[in-house]
Amino acid sequence: MTTTDEGQAVELPLRMVLMGVAGSGKSSVGEALARRTGALYSDGDDLHPRENIEKMSRGEALTDADRWPWLTRVGERLAGATKPLIVGCSALKRIYRDHIRQEAGGPVVFVHLSGSRAVIAARMGTRTGHFMPTTLLDSQFAALEPPGPDENAVTIDIDQPLDAVVDAILAALRDLPRA
Repeated sequence: MTTTDEGQAVELPLRMVLMGVAGSGKSSVGEALARRTGALYSDGDDLHPRENIEKMSRGEALTDADRWPWLTRVGERLAGATKPLIVGCSALKRIYRDHIRQEAGGPVVFVHLSGSRAVIAARMGTRTGHFMPTTLLDSQFAALEPPGPDENAVTIDIDQPLDAVVDAILAALRDLPRA
């Protein structure tokens, strides 16, 4: 059981992935959620092979073949969790989430940070220093398969202030059946 900085008790899963298209706020939300709960946060962008970062920086969408080594690293990072760990990873397709679960060796809760293309494009347009260009946003939405009801996942609307997004995640986790 973890207590948030507001004194509310919530049982965080040992392994959690903040998923969604580029620009949905995985890093910002992950850092804020970790601060609020004392969980660890790991940015999935840091787990990409150098070739993937270079490819996306050139405005080229990743292929499934490009993603497999990265998804394996994400799952391996989760497998090593000894206290609640949050990893930011797009995990756009169900097959990717299945792979992460397999590599993690145990249950993983997915938190889908969901927003309209307009909201996300506006956010991407204001951020600086990130390798992912806005031109790849359409390919991200084209690949996105929102989690199904059998995937131990929750969907959170990101069109609200950061603290409200974190509050919504914590409320959703309190209501999520434990695997």
